Formats: sequence, C-alpha cells, structure tokens
Amino acid sequence: MRLANPGGPGFRGTAMIQLTRLNHHPLLINCDLIKLIENAPDTVLTLVTGEKIVVLESSAQVVEKIVEFRRRILAEPPLQRNEPEPAPRGLAREIPFPAGKS
Repeated sequence: MRLANPGGPGFRGTAMIQLTRLNHHPLLINCDLIKLIENAPDTVLTLVTGEKIVVLESSAQVVEKIVEFRRRILAEPPLQRNEPEPAPRGLAREIPFPAGKS
C-alpha cells in the first residue's frame, strides 16, 4: 500500500508524518496530536485522545520527522487568501428591479 507524501500537495496545513506500524504497514499520524513518545522497548506514541500507537521508528526518528515537517512548513510562503474586497463604505447595495415592472 502506497500513501501520499505527507509533505506533498493536499497535505498543506495538515500536520501529518509517515511512520510504520510493527506489521510494516505505513501510517500517517497528525503530529499535533502526539502527547507523549515512550521507548518501552518499542516506541509507543500516546495521542491527546489517550490512544496508544506502537511504531517501528525510534523516538529519536519520530522527533526528527516532526522537526523536519515543521521546518518544511515554516520554509513555505504563506497561503494567499482569496477573499472578496469589502464594498466601499457609505454606498448602498444595488438591488435589480424585476423586469417588466416600473
């Protein structure tokens, strides 16, 4: 099973890193939800929800992936917002008059 690149298009604004379960299946984790990383002897991630996930990567590798992800995000230019310009102050909104009526 191949997963999309967590740093690629479609993942901007989503704090996802790719890790590996003990059965060697890839897993995308929202790194903002990681509360605790333990070595016991496997690496156990505890999420803020209380869920525990065991991964093949060491705690140092998990931290490095999080740091690498944050560096990539901070290096990107900010997103441009496509908001409509506000109407000039003091002008009323034009309401079209129904056709055929005067």
